[in-house]
Amino acid sequence: MAEIEITASDGAGFAAYMASPETGKGPGILLIQEIFGVNANMRQIADGFAAAGYVVLCPDLFWRQEPGVQLTGNTQEEFQRAFGLLEGFDMEKGIDDLKSTLTALRDLDACTGKAGSVGYCLGGRLAYLMATRSDADCNVSYYGVGIEGLLDEMKNIRRPLLMHVAEEEELDLISALGYSAGYIGGGLLFTMNVLMVQKPEWFGLDGAADAVKWSFLSVGLWWGGFTVPIMRWVEE
Repeated sequence: MAEIEITASDGAGFAAYMASPETGKGPGILLIQEIFGVNANMRQIADGFAAAGYVVLCPDLFWRQEPGVQLTGNTQEEFQRAFGLLEGFDMEKGIDDLKSTLTALRDLDACTGKAGSVGYCLGGRLAYLMATRSDADCNVSYYGVGIEGLLDEMKNIRRPLLMHVAEEEELDLISALGYSAGYIGGGLLFTMNVLMVQKPEWFGLDGAADAVKWSFLSVGLWWGGFTVPIMRWVEE
């Protein structure tokens, strides 16, 4: 995996992360970043697509403001910095850069010629605009933002567009289930720990001190059982 330079329409150059399949050739994916730049998450997604047989380019769309920015979004400071970059982002020039990247992607020896776009958040909005303003062979938008203000462009879509947007009811359900499961699970464990301290003989323990030790151990095992799988299989 490496970075290549893309030539913008005004002649300037900007970087794009490139990921290639082991086979050496494949259809192309123009991967469009979130507001955090071409960070580790976007590179991991690109590598995943490459492992599935695609040639992937993920261009740095914030290069006019801050080339090479990579944020995690894990702190308030990084969120504020990311939204500052978003506010200063020129959407029209961004689309122009994506078109230049699409041309470069198709021109790669490794690309078989067919190429589409996939974007997330800000990238989801841009993937929608690539469907309305470019000749990308297909476009996929994940939770694109601000698309409701661009619906008048829908008439320009000539190639397949797939949009992943959860309905409001589904979002509420997922949020409610997550919170309720967390509270119920934590409440059950807390109840058991209180009983262990109050009635240690019920659990075959020697006394309250012994119960406290087992309570700490049970809490560690309980949360470790949830945390380890999440850290391993859930991105960021």
